Amino acid sequence: MTNNSTFQENRNPLPLARSLVLVGLMGAGKTTIGRRLASEIGVRFVDSDNEIVEAAACSIPDIFEVYGEAIFRDLEKRVLLRLLGEEPMVIATGGGAFMNADIRAGISGKALSIWLRADIEVLLDRVSRRNNRPLLATGDKRAILERLIQERDPVYALADMVVDNNLGHHEKVVEHIMELLRQRQAL
Repeated sequence: MTNNSTFQENRNPLPLARSLVLVGLMGAGKTTIGRRLASEIGVRFVDSDNEIVEAAACSIPDIFEVYGEAIFRDLEKRVLLRLLGEEPMVIATGGGAFMNADIRAGISGKALSIWLRADIEVLLDRVSRRNNRPLLATGDKRAILERLIQERDPVYALADMVVDNNLGHHEKVVEHIMELLRQRQAL
């Protein structure tokens, strides 16, 4: 287990047959919801971006700047396919990961994908709080997010489950996901 994985022991861990992979745009809440969901279930949480940073020994903005997006996407693919081969866990992906057909195929075979969907106003508010988003560093954040929504939403819609995360009540989102998992008999 790497040092950026988290696991909070749940007194009554639930059986998780496959990993849960959270997908969606930056600011959709994948890391925050993922941590809480993993804690609720009693499994390990991994943020794939943290795994990439550890593997590359530099930040994601530095990977983009020095090596380019193609190298970042290759690292992302290798990291996610490795994680999918491990014990069931909750994985938060980077916003572009699910766009890769190989990653989607890997997830489809070994995990359950959950699209955390959020409105543009919510995304803008959340991404404006941090200044480490390489794709947003090149221009107007709203215009970039609108373009990404148009490009990515049809692919995100291929996820096994769609969960709206607009209200900011993360506990309610986790409760909703847990109920959906129980209905699907994934827990």
